[in-house]
Amino acid sequence: MTPEKAKNPLGFAPISGLIAKYAIPSVISMLVAAAYNITDQIFIGHIVGMLGNAATNVAFPVTVLCGAFAQLIGVGTATNFNIKMGAKKEEEAAGFLGVGLTALVFTGLVFTCVVFLFRNPLLLLCGATDNVFPLASSYLGITALGLPFFLFSQSCSHLIRADGSPAYSLIAVASGAILNVFLDWLFMVVFGWGIQGAATATVIGQFVSFAICALYFKGFKSFKIKPAIFGIRLSFLSQIVKLGTSNFINHLIMATVNIVMNNTLKYYGALSSYGSDIPLAVSGVIAKLNAILIAFSVGIALGCQPIFGFNTGAKNYKRVKEAYKKALALTFVINILGFLSFQLFPRAIISIFGGGSEAYLEFGENYLRIYMMMVCMFGVQPLSVNYFTASGKARQGIVLSLSRQGLFLLPLLILLPMIFGITGVLYAGPIADGLAVVLSVVLVAFDFKRMNALELGV
Repeated sequence: MTPEKAKNPLGFAPISGLIAKYAIPSVISMLVAAAYNITDQIFIGHIVGMLGNAATNVAFPVTVLCGAFAQLIGVGTATNFNIKMGAKKEEEAAGFLGVGLTALVFTGLVFTCVVFLFRNPLLLLCGATDNVFPLASSYLGITALGLPFFLFSQSCSHLIRADGSPAYSLIAVASGAILNVFLDWLFMVVFGWGIQGAATATVIGQFVSFAICALYFKGFKSFKIKPAIFGIRLSFLSQIVKLGTSNFINHLIMATVNIVMNNTLKYYGALSSYGSDIPLAVSGVIAKLNAILIAFSVGIALGCQPIFGFNTGAKNYKRVKEAYKKALALTFVINILGFLSFQLFPRAIISIFGGGSEAYLEFGENYLRIYMMMVCMFGVQPLSVNYFTASGKARQGIVLSLSRQGLFLLPLLILLPMIFGITGVLYAGPIADGLAVVLSVVLVAFDFKRMNALELGV
């Protein structure tokens, strides 16, 4: 074994073990991140009620949009870092790290100022009804203060994993989330602060995660971080944006879909027996449940990113293909369990997030069973996006990022309700999922064929 291989097991250790090492902390980290919103939703649903669930739903696209910038900078920086380290170009890897951290600080401050100043127009854009708006404005007005901390900790979790410390990344995010659960109980149940208590708990938890992440860089493993690496260099920044764009677009489209979904449910709900508020509240609950499966699928995909990136840089294509296949099998097994749960116990799952009228529970059952019908195949698209991004193939990654939500779901959300009313919204989800899976399989099959040719020297 060469000294270089001894230094970095990404190039020689068993793939299954590497996936476990990197993906498990990544999955738990994303589950913990999802727990911020899920915990808030559960406490708010039981204490504030259905309108509270609707309020967090119309505020949720802002959090998703913040996550888009976290993905843009975090994934773009980590991918370039891994590729350069795999190619033994440590100085360039350090340059990417410095530019990425600088961009995080600037982006977080600007994003928060914009959200805080324009939160009321943003909430109206996101579909807030007259009944929901006061609660949503109060909630977002507080949580906006924590967005820089959320952005930094979510981005730096990628960088910390890329440096070979996935467990530390997990601890950083988990610490804030665990504190958030306790503070939700303290502020809402004990102090009686209502939805403002949930928002305050979230901000404090996000700050704790930020602080732990920031401390990591004092003992960075790959090299000692020096002040000279910080700053904005356009050549490095453009490469970060290039390789982070597919993940950014994926989250940006998610935010757009949430906004269109909310406004569609608001409009067609008013034309149905359910009214506008029930569909908005149910949609918020389903979005949080969906975040759990996203955490597994995207967490596994992000955990594979260092494996894909390093072995692409080292031209070890056999290991790249092996990692993809094993990760895909893992996501399929996990999502099958999610599918069975949603189909067999929809009312019990919806009730976790608070009670409501019979109409509320009935719509929740239908939404969960129909909209989440294809969750067993959900892992294919995010894994393929990260496969192409980590391998330096930004164009394919961008196409796939646009596919499920942008190319398929958005048009279906507009067209199907025109024909089938509010039921059309529910069927848009599984149809878009199926089309995205087909496109992902085709693009990955072509790339596998290309790598086979390179291995044979053709």
